[in-house]
Amino acid sequence: MASFQQPSNGSAEGLCLRFPQVLAVHSEMTMETALNLLQRGHQIAAQTPFQWGYIDRPADGEIYLVHVSNQAPFPIDGIRYQAPESKGVVNAGANKELEVHEVKYGFVPGQDNTIGAARVRRRFRLIRGGYSQLWLVHYSHGPTARTKISVSLVSTYASHLAAIQAAHMNQPVREYPLRPVGSEGVYVLGEKAGQKVNAAGPLDRPTMPMQFNSQQMLAQQNNNMARLEQRRREHDRVARQGLPPRADEEESGDEYESSITTKALAMTRYRRNHELMAAVFTHAAFGEKYASAPPASYSIFDKSHLDTQMEKLEAEITVLMAKAEERKAMHEQRRAASRATIEPGDMSIDPSS
Repeated sequence: MASFQQPSNGSAEGLCLRFPQVLAVHSEMTMETALNLLQRGHQIAAQTPFQWGYIDRPADGEIYLVHVSNQAPFPIDGIRYQAPESKGVVNAGANKELEVHEVKYGFVPGQDNTIGAARVRRRFRLIRGGYSQLWLVHYSHGPTARTKISVSLVSTYASHLAAIQAAHMNQPVREYPLRPVGSEGVYVLGEKAGQKVNAAGPLDRPTMPMQFNSQQMLAQQNNNMARLEQRRREHDRVARQGLPPRADEEESGDEYESSITTKALAMTRYRRNHELMAAVFTHAAFGEKYASAPPASYSIFDKSHLDTQMEKLEAEITVLMAKAEERKAMHEQRRAASRATIEPGDMSIDPSS
């Protein structure tokens, strides 16, 4: 078994041998996904050199492929955890056993103070049927992203949020800025295990497609797909003819840089095309050309019903007016009778008497 010498003081700083890029981004991690990614990681590790670098304050959903010796502790990742790490073993079938480690209540000091300790780290390795020093590491935030694995030893998911201890709220886990590391790569698996190569450059976060506009993103995707197809044809040709691989392919540290995102690129293009065609067919089937004319503003009323109500109201008005005239006539009669009753007699004096 090849030995991999860590740079001086690397353990205290959290240096580790890792795949040059973030392997993938998944908000949730199922056992099947973890097993598939780990098996694919074995293939990648045999053909792609790993580099010494850091895992530092990873984003939600990021997945890393890391080589850690069995005797070495897991490297510092810039997150402070307030709970001990639990461990469980899953029978993955086909003579494979998957070991799962989970630690929760994590937070980045000075960054997650208003959120709370909600970060969760889960790491996986094949202790049977694989290379036990190759780890798949997944980072998530509490109950919104769960690892759907039924292991009694792995902690439950009733609560992944805890208050941050005041003493550690602004106390970083490691010293910053991080010390620069050389770009030398090392093969960790396969016939070249332990062989050092000059990699493409220092580790850095990959430039994500969402930073581009749609045209740039499409161009990048097409370019990546073309490169993948070209490499597939080249490898098929080499396999058929038994020829050694080209030197530039052996030395390329980013040979599988695009292959790790093939599924993501395919899904992105599928969703974009599906949404476009759905919009086209929806307009064709239910567009404005089939829209009926809007109803008239008075269409909610029934004219016959209104006429009936009008006749009824007119009859009631006629009756009321007749009663009013009758009351008026009776009132005039009473006034005339009242005047006749109180009218005084002839009180004049005859002057001849």
